[in-house]
Amino acid sequence: MSHTDGYTRRQLLTLLAGASAVFTFDPAFAVSAPSTETGGKNMLTRSIPSSNEPLPIVGLGTYRGFDVEPSSAAYKQLPAVLRALFEKGGTVIDSSPMYGRAEQTTGELLSIHEPRSPAFLATKVWTRGREEGIAQMEQSFKLLQTDRIDLMQIHNLLDWQTHLPTLREWKQEGRIRYIGITHYTASAYDEVEAVLKAEPLDFLQINYALDDRGVEKRILPLCRERGVAVICNRPFGGGGLLARLKDKPLPRWAADVRVNSWPQMALKFLLAHSAVTCVIPGTGNPRYMADNAGAGFGPMLTGAQREQLIDIVK
Repeated sequence: MSHTDGYTRRQLLTLLAGASAVFTFDPAFAVSAPSTETGGKNMLTRSIPSSNEPLPIVGLGTYRGFDVEPSSAAYKQLPAVLRALFEKGGTVIDSSPMYGRAEQTTGELLSIHEPRSPAFLATKVWTRGREEGIAQMEQSFKLLQTDRIDLMQIHNLLDWQTHLPTLREWKQEGRIRYIGITHYTASAYDEVEAVLKAEPLDFLQINYALDDRGVEKRILPLCRERGVAVICNRPFGGGGLLARLKDKPLPRWAADVRVNSWPQMALKFLLAHSAVTCVIPGTGNPRYMADNAGAGFGPMLTGAQREQLIDIVK
């Protein structure tokens, strides 16, 4: 399939060739397998309630980090980001037409990934009108260079009543495997709750962070009750969470749960909730991706440990 801006597979491989040598052999970007104490080289999984399919619990968001041009230095780091995700056993890659060039970048890089990519591809429809939605989703298939999308989500509930019948039809046909809705703000929780109660869905993607815990009251319990998988977006809050934590020492018990950074701890906090299926921190940095993926290994936090973290950020 040709790329919309004229980049062929050969051109992409040429552009990335120099970066590939750096990111393959530079120890700073090495991704090592965890010890056998974690249960193997692959991260932990959670079952998708509607199918019981296991899903790795740490994925990758492409907002900003993948909205870059192939000629840029940032783009040349992205193959190593995907390697860091896949080598740790992660598969979930989440994108959206709202994210600029991110879908196209994802499709380009997965098309040249060797061996064949294990990606669980999630994207969204973000427009009004049935025909407009169909056209946008067809474009997503083209940009992602795939004939099947694992998860199609209605972005921020935009015109959800119109798009949901199309998603159900395409799921029945096998073009998409799961359907879901998304939002990122507490002001939408009442509508999110109403849709979850009214419609059978496979996934909800919602904002949840150590300093943004509004979904704990009604949304997460409702998802557990309704058998809806939960993907956490904005897992580091609005950006200030890690800045507030970076100069604080990790709790003394951090090593017991295989945590060596605050980003890992922030992700572990979310994953300790029984309703959460997967977290998708966004990054275009291979080091950060490898570090984030580390949250998918080792013991989960206890209730007392979660409470201690809540006290730290108060």
